[in-house]
Amino acid sequence: MGPAELLVLTFPQETITVEAATALGKLRTAGDIRVIDSLVVTRHADGEATYAELADFEHLSGVVVHGGAELPLIGPEDAQEAAELLAPGTVALLVLIEHVWAQAAADALRAVGGRIASGVRIPPENIEEAVRAARAHRAAGK
Repeated sequence: MGPAELLVLTFPQETITVEAATALGKLRTAGDIRVIDSLVVTRHADGEATYAELADFEHLSGVVVHGGAELPLIGPEDAQEAAELLAPGTVALLVLIEHVWAQAAADALRAVGGRIASGVRIPPENIEEAVRAARAHRAAGK
């Protein structure tokens, strides 16, 4: 198995749209990721938070996962933590994914006694800021 990661994807409305789920589904069908588990967390306009399985939403049935292959690994504690990130009237899709593209690298590391010990997700805006700073540094002749 390749490295796994729990993502919290937030949206500015109270439901996951088919378009949003389809975008994630395309990554799965491209073979880049495998969805291990998912959960929808909603912070309603009145502030109440609820959560449900993706399969509980008829309009999203089968969009992300085929054949009920998900494992029940995301739980109520994860839902509560995600709910704390949400503003009233918004929704989050918690997705536990395996980075399938990294499987070959992980296998090669294991074959020689190594392992992926850690990973850090760097937000795109941090990378963009670092690139701008490096370009400015280079332009200044440093």
